[in-house]
Amino acid sequence: MDKALSFFQGELTKLRTGQASPALVEDVMVNVFGQKMPIKQLAGISTPDRRQILIQPWDKSHVGPMEKALHQSSLGTSPVVEGSNIRVHLPQLTQEYRQQLAKVLGEKAEEARKTIRRAREEAWEEVQEKTKKGEIREDDKFRAKEDLQKLVDEYNKKVEELLGRKKKEIEAE
Repeated sequence: MDKALSFFQGELTKLRTGQASPALVEDVMVNVFGQKMPIKQLAGISTPDRRQILIQPWDKSHVGPMEKALHQSSLGTSPVVEGSNIRVHLPQLTQEYRQQLAKVLGEKAEEARKTIRRAREEAWEEVQEKTKKGEIREDDKFRAKEDLQKLVDEYNKKVEELLGRKKKEIEAE
């Protein structure tokens, strides 16, 4: 369940909300040396202001491939090459894009909830199996079921809190 929650948090940081964040570009794959590598392994990434990401490649020969990869990414912006640096300006969010983001957020939250439910089902099956083998008593079995449900509710609440914060962030832009 912790893995599902941390994966969900990671996915949220990758969504462009108008607020610049290195997480938006760090996993964009760049074709260099005949293989694909994420930008975070090829450059320093910073955010000089709220709507701008500055990428400083460690090797100047990577500027072209990085620019190409950023153009092809789902970021929806045009990178600007300034000497050996690349600047990505994030425009103001449109209402249509906000609605699209809200839909994507809902889908990602539901994926996290499904993963949490699967973890509960696996744990419950394990409890039932141990009950059949006589390793767990019947009353402990039902106590475990209640504890599992409390845990699921707790994690679902965390997912909802993260979702609510991200929606506020989107609406605030």
